[in-house]
Amino acid sequence: MKITPEKNWHQLSGDQIIALLESDPDHGLDGEEVRRRLEHFGPNSLSMKQTTSDWIRFLLQFHQPLIYILIVSGIITAGLQEWVDSGVIFGVVLINATIGFIQESKAENALAALADTMVAEATVRRQGENQRIVSAELVPGDIVLLRAGDKVPADLRLLALRELQVDESALTGESMPVEKTMEPLGHATLLADRTNMAYGSTIVTHGTGTGIVIATGDKTEVGHISRLISSAHDLATPLTRKIAHFSQLLLYAILVLAAITTAIGLWRGQPLFDMFMAAVALAVGAIPEGLPAAVTVTLAIGVSRMARRRAIIRKLPAVETLGSTTVICSDKTGTLTENQMTVQQILAGGHSYLVSGAGYGPDGRIDQHGTAENATTSVALKECLKAGILCNDSILQDKDGCWLVQGDPTEGALLAAAAKGGFKEKEKQTLPPRLDSIPFESRHQFMATLHDTGIGKGNVVYIKGAVEQILAKCSLAITADGNSVPLQRDTIHEVVSDMTAKGLRVLAFARKELASDAGEITLDDLKDGLIFLGLQGMIDPPRAEAVAAVKICRDAGIMVKMITGDHPRTAVAIARKIGLLSGDMDAVGSKNVLTGQDLEKLSDEQLLHAVEETCVFARATPEQKIRLVRALQANGHVVAMTGDGVNDAPALKQADIGVAMGITGTDVAKEAADMVLTDDNFSSIEAAVEEGRGVFDNLTKFIVWTLPTNLGEGLVILTAILFDITLPILPVQILWINMTTAGFLGLMLAFEPKETDIMHRSPRNPDTPILTGELSSRILLVGTLLLIGAFGLFEWERATGASLEKARTVAVNTFVVMELFYLFNCRSMHKSIFQLGIFTNVWVLGGVALMLLIQLGYTYLPFMHRLFQSTAIGFASWTRILLAGLVAYAIIELVKKLHR
Repeated sequence: MKITPEKNWHQLSGDQIIALLESDPDHGLDGEEVRRRLEHFGPNSLSMKQTTSDWIRFLLQFHQPLIYILIVSGIITAGLQEWVDSGVIFGVVLINATIGFIQESKAENALAALADTMVAEATVRRQGENQRIVSAELVPGDIVLLRAGDKVPADLRLLALRELQVDESALTGESMPVEKTMEPLGHATLLADRTNMAYGSTIVTHGTGTGIVIATGDKTEVGHISRLISSAHDLATPLTRKIAHFSQLLLYAILVLAAITTAIGLWRGQPLFDMFMAAVALAVGAIPEGLPAAVTVTLAIGVSRMARRRAIIRKLPAVETLGSTTVICSDKTGTLTENQMTVQQILAGGHSYLVSGAGYGPDGRIDQHGTAENATTSVALKECLKAGILCNDSILQDKDGCWLVQGDPTEGALLAAAAKGGFKEKEKQTLPPRLDSIPFESRHQFMATLHDTGIGKGNVVYIKGAVEQILAKCSLAITADGNSVPLQRDTIHEVVSDMTAKGLRVLAFARKELASDAGEITLDDLKDGLIFLGLQGMIDPPRAEAVAAVKICRDAGIMVKMITGDHPRTAVAIARKIGLLSGDMDAVGSKNVLTGQDLEKLSDEQLLHAVEETCVFARATPEQKIRLVRALQANGHVVAMTGDGVNDAPALKQADIGVAMGITGTDVAKEAADMVLTDDNFSSIEAAVEEGRGVFDNLTKFIVWTLPTNLGEGLVILTAILFDITLPILPVQILWINMTTAGFLGLMLAFEPKETDIMHRSPRNPDTPILTGELSSRILLVGTLLLIGAFGLFEWERATGASLEKARTVAVNTFVVMELFYLFNCRSMHKSIFQLGIFTNVWVLGGVALMLLIQLGYTYLPFMHRLFQSTAIGFASWTRILLAGLVAYAIIELVKKLHR
């Protein structure tokens, strides 16, 4: 048998496919043919992409400019036989590499989770017998039998069915189970509308069916998504891009300055060894050894803070990326909405009623539209709700305070509405028992149940279904007090139009009394003579907190866009309710709302403009979701993508930060994401963005605090060489300053609370460097102040007859004390310490106390004298050092005030 790839199985008839696949729907394939096809097509499982070995991935963690600088720093300190400092530096390198290694493997884990979704058993017809087999053994041409509760084991073209409904929300984003058909469909039919297909990893919710396998393993739609995940690029975060760029500049600057230093010294006739030591001192001084540790610790603290706000970070740099986010692309179903169908409007007895509450829980009430009175006294309303209970095969379950539906979501919504209308468990037990039923089938578009009302009272049929089908069978309608009046079809159609315009799915309800001896019902019983009871309109409603979260994001300058696989009308209705679309915006087909078919017609260049203007994208396929994310990234945006389904996973991985739902999210989505929300709450994204901005603020504060030290140390060394003066500080003393101050002072900025205006700022431009012109000038100013203070006091001590060791000890303490005062300047880039509050960050105060304590040890303990060539200094020297720190603090505060 020769089978060529066929993407349009949905447009072929069942007979054509059976012939093409050389199968038999009654007999199935025989054993030898199965073996041959299994050998040809391979098992029905997803193949894993060949990955880099763990050892190579670990080594690649060191392939970063900043790490190169640290390794060189460690080698230099080892060459100077300063083993403790060398060990600390190499320890920082190792810790950073280990964290990066552990946080990787996102794509591999996503593919593994996808493979798990394909592992199941299937009922297959082979050699004339029905058998249960592992789904991995399925081959194209196999005849598969489906029933409620089954996971579809491969991609099938349906050949026979009875009331078959399949939940495809994880694959397409469609919030409602899809009613399946068998008839061929048009060539251009989108994936979500191919009702004659059943796709692997979707769930059968109702009915039975028979299908023929047309694709297995990597050839299935889930397999296609697997390849999309593999092809999505792992993007560098804004932080890693900026740190890498800064590190490269620093590396070049160090090499150039070291070369210039050596050349100047040799030109002046100084010994080569002395020039080498000066170059070493310059290089060690210019390397910010504490920066990688500070980045890691600051991000880790951000992770901890986010976890307390129900956002779990899977990759450290994602914390900062959230703070850079300019666009949030959100899935609809289960992310912006409850993922629980809810009745919101009822028409009964000529009156319209509004239903409050969301989800399957009984909390809520039914009020007549235009009044504040509870309206459950209406006979017509009671009958309409009763019909929703009796004509129903589903049940609601309370699991730990969370109401779930066992069965069809639509029927769950009807049960919840009835509970809000007074039908509690006690009232349900008094309802008439069922005698017979006609299940829902797509060809007649309704379900009917026959009930015994009691001896001598006759039996009654309740029916629910499509509005047109039910109205065609009705001639009368029930009034609010229970009387029957002629049916007003035009009025009902107007209400239906109003409901559907709001994105509601509308069901009609009716009843008919039969003779008391009628123990069963037929379609002929329901041709006419029904009494119309009312309408119930339902929707998967938006989360209440999502409305507020969207507004906060927009106030923070972040665009929010909905990208969903659901129906355009439903997407527009939800978008209007959460504030993405205003009431006067055009609907489907406008620039504000585009469908998957619209996107297919757009060139890449046209799409770049469309993604900026459009708020809602409906019926979007997994490929289109990736394309939209890439278009936004091409426009310079930092994109956060939220989702919970298998169909969201490729876009989650492609986005700068993928956000998955922890409760309703599939394993595939979680593994592809950078962040998982444990409460599935869109508002948690806003909280995470706030924390992300705080993290970037604190990283910026640390960098602006630490770089002047490196600059000041470099300037001191250069000045000494240029003027042929003894080095005021030695390489080992520079290492002492850099490592101790970074740990005891700089890292305390990682605990700095968020500033109050953090969510009133616009998002940072992703192209803006970490150090703006204002911050760069401040670094230069502070570096110059450190040069003046340390070099000036060093020369003061030498001029007053102090020993070289004492003068160097004064220079080292000057650096430390001026950094200490500057730390308070850096708690905010614009506000003073008194505006923030001195005690709002007790970590800073604790760090300052510890730093002073160990600096006293550096100055007065004999063993420290031997290690660092320091010595004791007097009160007068300390006075001058403290004065230098106070002057520097006052100057920086004056500059901040001028900028304000």
